[in-house]
Amino acid sequence: MEDWAEVHRLFDREGLAKAAIARRLGMSRNTVDRLLALAEPPRYARAPAGSRVDPFASAIAAMLAEDATVRATVIREHLRPLGYAGGITILKEHLAKVRPGFLAARTYQRTEYLPGEIGQVDWWHTGAQVPVGHGHTREAFGLVTTLPFSAAHAITFTLSRTTADVRTGLVGCALRLGGVPEAFVFDNDTSVVASGTGARARLHDDVTGLLGALHARAVVLRPADPEAKGQVERTIGYAETSFLPLRRFTSLDDLQGQHDTWAAEVAWRRHIRRLGGTVAERYAAERPYLAAVPDPLPDTDVRLEARAGRDAFVRVLGVDYSVPPAFAGRRIAASVSPTTVRLSCEGTEVARHARSFAPADVVLDPGHAHALRLARDARDRLAAREPDLPAVDLTRYDRLFEVPA
Repeated sequence: MEDWAEVHRLFDREGLAKAAIARRLGMSRNTVDRLLALAEPPRYARAPAGSRVDPFASAIAAMLAEDATVRATVIREHLRPLGYAGGITILKEHLAKVRPGFLAARTYQRTEYLPGEIGQVDWWHTGAQVPVGHGHTREAFGLVTTLPFSAAHAITFTLSRTTADVRTGLVGCALRLGGVPEAFVFDNDTSVVASGTGARARLHDDVTGLLGALHARAVVLRPADPEAKGQVERTIGYAETSFLPLRRFTSLDDLQGQHDTWAAEVAWRRHIRRLGGTVAERYAAERPYLAAVPDPLPDTDVRLEARAGRDAFVRVLGVDYSVPPAFAGRRIAASVSPTTVRLSCEGTEVARHARSFAPADVVLDPGHAHALRLARDARDRLAAREPDLPAVDLTRYDRLFEVPA
């Protein structure tokens, strides 16, 4: 497993030739070719046919993924209801072969941080209230991404903690960090995980799609496993005590700008003893190992559809946005970003608004307002009385066609 990971890192990340990789790792060129041809790490080969452990290999792997140190006797107890009738000896022999890989993965996750391989991700409940209009405020949340190797971090601030915010936040953090690590380590948060826990977690499709676009994989931690993301939790604690105190924010953009300036001028310049230098110095060594942020950037907008009302307003995420009166009653597609709402009809954009987070807000374009007033005035005139039409002299048609009177 380690050889496979190192061969792929040298080939995909550092761009070394196969012959150079073989020389560096002391293996044959054929071995390098074989490992590069594998899309996934080589897995444990089952014991010879006939072993009573074979049918339960996947169940054993799932238990080790949850706890790599679980005893053989405990595993046997859990296998009995599944039909396992083998002895403890052959089970221990099987565990002796497969357990080291799971132990190494857990140890690596907690203590070994290679450059560019891990980005720990977590939500930060800042408690900071930012104005959202009409006298309302909302709490800001921060999606925090920390590179444990260098302790460099980035935060993308949002006003909610949805799956859409995870997508936008990851892209924002990647841009601020200047690259993408090989893997993002997530908590078992509902904005990321659709079902399951730990190694058996299934991510939301939108998160999976974004990670594919970023060419990164996901690692989902088991619940109540704080040591596995200690670096990002230390980053959040540091920001809470060193960034937030005595600050006020006029908007979400103001919060984002103040943090980004503080991070560059304070957080990245601090000296960390375990690193042997500043965060910026350590990051400079890690930066070449980060993959480039895709260009163009992945689309992270939320896609919705609604029907415009008779008053030519479309309700999107609890806020009413105006469209031209001609589109009243039509199906409208909405593309929502953290800052902008774009409204389209049959593929043509008909309106664009700054996104509002004020509860039950009404966002009206001045041009739409003028057109609405004209349309309402016309309807009022028609409803008040019939239009005056001049009398028509029909005898002129008789004279034209020489019809006797």
